[in-house]
Amino acid sequence: MRLSGLLGSQQETLPGITGTARLQRRDGALPQRIAARDIVFLDRVDLDRRTAETLVAHEVSAVINASSSISGKYPNLGPEVLLAAGVKLIDDVGPEALRGLRDGATVRLHSGGVFLRGKRGEELLVHGSEQDAETVAARMSEAKSAMSARVAEFSTNTAEFLRRERMLVLDGIGVPEVRVEMSGRHVLVLAPGEGHAVELGRLRRYVREHCPVLIGVSEGADTLRAHGLTPDVIVGDPTLLTERTLGEAGEVVIPAGPDGHAPGTARVQELGIGAVTFPAGGNPEDLALLLADVHGAALVVIAGSRASLEEFLDRERSLSNPSTFLTRMRLAGKVVDGSAAMEFERSRLSNIVFLVLAFGVLLMGLLALAASGVGAPYLTVLGGFAEAVLEFCTGMIT
Repeated sequence: MRLSGLLGSQQETLPGITGTARLQRRDGALPQRIAARDIVFLDRVDLDRRTAETLVAHEVSAVINASSSISGKYPNLGPEVLLAAGVKLIDDVGPEALRGLRDGATVRLHSGGVFLRGKRGEELLVHGSEQDAETVAARMSEAKSAMSARVAEFSTNTAEFLRRERMLVLDGIGVPEVRVEMSGRHVLVLAPGEGHAVELGRLRRYVREHCPVLIGVSEGADTLRAHGLTPDVIVGDPTLLTERTLGEAGEVVIPAGPDGHAPGTARVQELGIGAVTFPAGGNPEDLALLLADVHGAALVVIAGSRASLEEFLDRERSLSNPSTFLTRMRLAGKVVDGSAAMEFERSRLSNIVFLVLAFGVLLMGLLALAASGVGAPYLTVLGGFAEAVLEFCTGMIT
């Protein structure tokens, strides 16, 4: 649908809000450039309060969400924060809104419609559900009721799981021995969750500098090898992995049921690969965390897995969530999310930049002394200091 002839001053009289579109380009990230009165396009289920507060601080005029800002799984506060600040919120426009729009384009919002402005007029891009205080309050009420039921179900499942697996979770009894030495070392556990390959790519510097023990969970082991890394340990069903990955791994651990049956054992036997079984009720990534913890890992970084509130209250994952919840509690501060490890490396790079700049200032001072002809007695001492700083910076970078 195209509205032609709406040029010049006529466009300014059209109802609604007009602004510059800013698009989310990757999962979980806000657009890099956001200015006052911009219209931000996201694809985020259950818009959280922190994101909403960030958008309000940037003084955006509207938020267009490709997904539902309140799915009903739990009462999230993001939509209320936006509306209270006078920010318009349009939901459920669909992913095509992000695919068919250019960052920086001029758009107009009116009655749930998103209109794209061009040289020949306006075109209706997508249409969504415009939220107000009443619709958000109704969805929040539904979410609170649903959350009560989910919390009760989760508590029951957790108590039952702890009753069955208390010796494993509390005391580590039943965790198999492995040949790979983990005591006092970093361990990177790569689970095959959404975006895990991208997350692994962003951890390249961490892997290079800390040389962690690499544990591939199921298909995560193939991803490690695809990135030029050899998994030290594989935890998962061998039938999901390539023969080459299985053959190169230092150790293969196959999860087994309470009766001891381990799917995939026949495959490793056919390939002549040694393997140990891990009888437990948890999912493979939780077993990998327990394996690292019991064998003395100093720090465990997990990538490709999320342990958010939404995940714990997701009915589809309700059978495995107690395992994840209790395992994370056991490891406590020893387990770090992959995104946090990336932030550590980013901060470290900032320190390196500072040191390089400091060295540059020092070098300029040395040159000034040399040019003046009066600083000769100090050049030897300062020159040695400059060499030490240079060696330190080089060591940090490499």
